[in-house]
Amino acid sequence: MNEKTTASLLARLNIAPVNRGVCTGPEAWLDSGATPITSWNPTTGAPIAQVVPATPDIYDRVVSEAEAGFAAWRDWPAPRRGLLVRDLGVATREALEPLGELISLEMGKIRAEGIGEVQEMIDICDFATGLSRQLYGLTMHSERPGHRMYEQWHPLGPIGVITAFNFPIAVWSWNAAIAAACGDTVIWKPSELTPLTAVALQHIANRVMADYGVSGVFNLAVGGPEIGRLIANDSRLPLVSFTGSTKVGRTVAQTVAGRLGRTILELGGNNAIIVAADADLDLAARAILFGAVGTAGQRCTSTRRVIVHRDVAGDLAERLVRAYRQVPVGDPLAEGTLLGPLVTDAAVEHMTAAVRQAVAEGGEVLTGGNTLPAVGPQFVEPTIIRMPAQTEIVGRETFAPVLYLLEYDSLADAVRLHNEVPQGLSSAIFTDSLRTAEAFLAATGSDCGIANVNIGTSGAEIGGAFGGEKETGGGRESGSDAWKGYMRRQTNTINWSKDLPLAQGIRFDS
Repeated sequence: MNEKTTASLLARLNIAPVNRGVCTGPEAWLDSGATPITSWNPTTGAPIAQVVPATPDIYDRVVSEAEAGFAAWRDWPAPRRGLLVRDLGVATREALEPLGELISLEMGKIRAEGIGEVQEMIDICDFATGLSRQLYGLTMHSERPGHRMYEQWHPLGPIGVITAFNFPIAVWSWNAAIAAACGDTVIWKPSELTPLTAVALQHIANRVMADYGVSGVFNLAVGGPEIGRLIANDSRLPLVSFTGSTKVGRTVAQTVAGRLGRTILELGGNNAIIVAADADLDLAARAILFGAVGTAGQRCTSTRRVIVHRDVAGDLAERLVRAYRQVPVGDPLAEGTLLGPLVTDAAVEHMTAAVRQAVAEGGEVLTGGNTLPAVGPQFVEPTIIRMPAQTEIVGRETFAPVLYLLEYDSLADAVRLHNEVPQGLSSAIFTDSLRTAEAFLAATGSDCGIANVNIGTSGAEIGGAFGGEKETGGGRESGSDAWKGYMRRQTNTINWSKDLPLAQGIRFDS
């Protein structure tokens, strides 16, 4: 360990570091020959810890353990499985603050957001506990007399979950809590940028599994792209849930489809808010600020475009510029900070390149656009750029606090601008007109998986299915009936008569 803060957090989480960092499994894995993964503090640029990754052999052992665990876990009554998921949430609640602070330390989101992310996991465990008593199938009337038809849902098997750095706990929990309630086991490959958070959460899961006398339900395989490729190619995993870039998501989808497996894809977002002439601008400005600046613009649901009616464009721009210039930037664990660092130096370079391209394409920087080396190597100013049109850079997702302002004259123009980007995750409109709001929510309105009225694009609730269309991948996680993606459907017909009538009235007498 290189920081007292890290040692303190690990102690509060009951994690004892081993002699060369943090181990993801038995300490014998330290002799696997794998090069440790270093976890870096994006606030200071200093190393936090080293985590021992899985080798291909260790990965194979992890999946074998998940297979063995599934053979027993699927036979547990679903409500009993729900009790374990409930207690996972309880155990996580007991670690709420240190786990949230560890997220802030390792990936840079502010403390309130880190703790909020852990709360989201607690909430999804509560949701999945209730779900364990609601894995409903349908009954259908048979056309044949003396027959009963119904459908039921069975556990699918061990599933692979590959998550991104920006939500190192929440996205795993959306998948793992629901999958476990459904009777599946989970193999988790976290981002190599946030391995320490994954190890901390796995320790909590291990303790809960031990309390119930089970193993192999929640499993961890830390590593880089090579572990992701093993998961995508592994025919033992009927489902792979992937969160990340559209580029990598395409490869995952093609690989898993090549073996006729299933995928849940949560990929890029280029989310827009339409601000109508009759909008409450105070409300809109607050939503835009959080949506664009929260998590340093590193959410898939971050607000990246504002499409504002020409009559109120100047007023809204002034409000946003004033608010942006008052955003406290600094240590994400310090009280009052609203904007922490970007996760890597490469992320900083991508942002500055995007700003240069936007200016080259006719954009005007209204505020921001610079790095903040005096604060730290990965800190940037939140940036607003007024654009003359939806140019190439505006149509591309930049994972940073860069906001593009576009103007429109008619709602049809606004919806066209909104929908002409390749991504389709989250969207919103601010208006006091019922007709305008309903037009935005209609089939000819927003083409996104999430569409809101008078709230921003960021901060989806767990009760609704989360996901998007087009290059966002079409996957759905978390609430509503997203649980069906983790199970297999079976249609059953029972003949309780003494005859054997055939469907469609076919006669086949011998």
